[in-house]
Order: sequence, then structure tokens, then C-alpha cells
Amino acid sequence: MSFHACAALVEKADPLRFRAAMAGPVSARHILFPLYAFNIEVARAPWVTEEPMIAEMRLQWWRDALEEIATGQTVRRHEVVDALAGCLDAEAARCLDGLIAARRWDVYQDPFEDRAHFDEYIQATSGHLMWTAARLLGAADEGVVRNFAYGVGVANIFQAIPALEAQNRKPLIDGSRAGLLALADQASQSLDQAKANRKAVSKASGAALLAGYHARPILRMVRSDPDRVAQDALETNPARDSLRFLNVSLRGWWR
Repeated sequence: MSFHACAALVEKADPLRFRAAMAGPVSARHILFPLYAFNIEVARAPWVTEEPMIAEMRLQWWRDALEEIATGQTVRRHEVVDALAGCLDAEAARCLDGLIAARRWDVYQDPFEDRAHFDEYIQATSGHLMWTAARLLGAADEGVVRNFAYGVGVANIFQAIPALEAQNRKPLIDGSRAGLLALADQASQSLDQAKANRKAVSKASGAALLAGYHARPILRMVRSDPDRVAQDALETNPARDSLRFLNVSLRGWWR
């Protein structure tokens, strides 16, 4: 039942990833749904309270759960943790611990220290999740997966900026038009690099990358008009979005 609980949580809280998981092989869903449910729980932990200490405690709870999985201890009872324990190995648990550590930035209102800090956050929150899923599903080159995940993570940040700023967060190092363009260009180049080396990602692992199908159109919109970020106008046309998803799910994540 823990697997079904994970699927239900993802369907409700993260419809994009639910759609991507359902488009992949049935066997992949037993990896993807627990990972995506875990990501939901961790991502929202800093936002369910205004008390930093409580938020830190919530994140630590998940770190402790991963430690139990990594070291083969008796695992605490929780629907998502139960499902994770059935699909993670020690390496995956350690990698996901880095994702949780990066989410501590969400607890506070401090800006990123520099561009390196921002990139580390994207690599941890987007890259660790996607790489863990890809590695558990099949053969894949980590650099290719992480290049793709970086582009996806930046696209996600662009879409989240208005909501983050409304919560007094400072999600960008440089929020000027030039800064937005430079970041969108770098993220697009990361997608291009992944596409150029797509043969290094097996078909089985590619199911983990389907969740990034929306990134290229989002980055294209930012590059054509950076003002759309502040205007919260980065939603794609539903019909075009459906057509793109169909194309990606049938022909490959790099489209």
C-alpha cells in the first residue's frame, strides 16, 4: 500500500512528474513514485511552518530516515519511507541526503552566497533526484544526466520566482534582464550538451528524464522575453504542452 500512497501523493501534489512517471514503463513507476513522493515531502517541509527550528527538525527527520535505509537499520514506519526502503540502495540514500541538506536554504531568507552556491543548490535539488532515479533504473552517464537536470532545475526556478519572492526569498544572484538571459543561456547549453550525448543514457534510465520535458520551452520563453519571469507568465499553452509531452514520451527525453 505504501507504493499506492506514493502514487496518490504525486498525482495530487506534483502532476507534472506524475504524468511523466505514468508515461514510462510500469516497472519504472516503482522507483519513480517513491522518489517523487519523497521529493514532495522534503520540498514542502521548510514551508509548512514559520519556525526555522521546526522546519530544520522536519528535514532532519528525513535525513535520519535515509540514514536508517543506508545503514540497514530498522526503518521507521511511514508510507513514503516504507516505499523508499524497498527501492533505494546505500548510495542512493546518501545522494538524497545531499538533496535534503540543500533544502535548508529554503528555511531561511538569506540569498545565495554566489553563483557557485546557486549551482550547487540546483545540482542537489534537481540533479541528485534525477541522477538517483536514472541510476536505479538502468545504465546512464552521470554527467549527461546532471547536465539535463541542471537545465530542468533552472527552468523550475524561473517558474517559482514570483512565489519565492512573495515569501521574501532571494532565488537569483542577478535578477536583471542580462542576468536572467545569461542564466537561461547557460541552462539551455546544459540541455544541449545532454542532448549531444544522449546515447550515454539507456532507454530504461531515460524514464527518469521525462519529467524535464517542459524545460526547453520555459527556457526559450525566458530567452525571448526575460520580463515574463517577473510577470509569472511562463506557463505553456496546454495544447502545445500536451503535444510536446507526447513527442517526448514517444521519441525521447532530449526533444
